[in-house]
Amino acid sequence: MTGRFPAVRPRRLRSTPALRRLVAETRIDPAQLILPLFVRDDVVDPVPITSMPGLVQHTVDTLKAAVNEAADLGVGGVMLFGVPSDEVKDGVGSAATDPDGVLNAATRAVAAEVGDVIVVQTDLCLDEFTDHGHCGVLAADGSVDNDATLGRYRDMAVEQARAGSQLLGLSGMMDGQVAAVRAALDDEGFQDVAILAYAAKYASAFYGPFREAVGSTLKGDRKTYQLDPANRREGVREALIDVDEGADVVMVKPAMSYLDLVADVSAVVPVPTWAYQVSGEYAMIEAAAANGWIDRDRAILESVVGIRRAGAEAVLTYWAVELAERLKKESRA
Repeated sequence: MTGRFPAVRPRRLRSTPALRRLVAETRIDPAQLILPLFVRDDVVDPVPITSMPGLVQHTVDTLKAAVNEAADLGVGGVMLFGVPSDEVKDGVGSAATDPDGVLNAATRAVAAEVGDVIVVQTDLCLDEFTDHGHCGVLAADGSVDNDATLGRYRDMAVEQARAGSQLLGLSGMMDGQVAAVRAALDDEGFQDVAILAYAAKYASAFYGPFREAVGSTLKGDRKTYQLDPANRREGVREALIDVDEGADVVMVKPAMSYLDLVADVSAVVPVPTWAYQVSGEYAMIEAAAANGWIDRDRAILESVVGIRRAGAEAVLTYWAVELAERLKKESRA
């Protein structure tokens, strides 16, 4: 203090928009955003996802338009999820390895459309394709058979790579999945296809709207393979295991309630750390904004800045295109 007045005035650097922009410690670039997209095989028009206002299950044609828009705005990547009809679902998720199945066919279309300007990524998991809705093959007692599931993941990985996926998102949380998929890819000559390991994926209540988005048939829960929300060290351990097995990128999912994990993981792994701003996070902000309880635009930006500030080098967010467009406009101002 000098007399009655403070000598140190941090507020100086907050006094104008230009100063705040100049000294901002965390920035978002469209290239750090990844857009999750859903494509469905039994519809001729996009189907609105009621629990995720503004989002749809795409046809292949509308999917092409969506990925072109994302590419034009400089979005870093798209993550594709297939939504097969119930008629093709079975106990082992056969449609996941059908070259003409919804996800593989859509991947080929997207790779041909924008594969040279945006990173085409695919979800590698069985839950959308199984009639029981679990992320793996079931044993006789109804439990998820870890090792039998790895065989299915290997086959899925090869088909997705053949279809043109540049990065495979291993989201099933099976032990040994990264090593199994890496070996399968290398054996088939796909050494350059990267692996994103959903390393710290928690058994979260915030996935609810996603179940509608992919037409999930799950009964019960996934607590025997996804992480317990109470555990912090275990998430770091999973990430380190996946890196040792050959993961090129690791993921924390969800983002909002797990920012401590984003910080912990990013501090110890030698590969990029990403985070997934999941369906429930999207739905809550949209619902609160629709009721006039929060400022929608500010809340969206603040939520993604918070994930980046915690240490995520890229964010999967359903607002990727909207944010990229906003950032582009602001850069011109």
